[in-house]
Amino acid sequence: MERLQCRNRVSGAKQSRRAIRDGAARAVYLARDADPALTGPLRELCREKDVPVVDRYAMRELGQAAGIQVGAAVVTLLK
Repeated sequence: MERLQCRNRVSGAKQSRRAIRDGAARAVYLARDADPALTGPLRELCREKDVPVVDRYAMRELGQAAGIQVGAAVVTLLK
């Protein structure tokens, strides 16, 4: 998970959705404890665009790995 601290990433649903839709996403990390109403559409978009999804971390863990002070529901690594 150290690679989430790289500069080539975005966090948040809107920025991640845009990156996935535009073909800029390399991998998407979805928090296992995030609201399914938020993560479900992103998971489906990843399936459509053939972007790998990792969903084994909690929001707190994703936030820490991304270097932000709060939990994160979604973090996207960019190409």
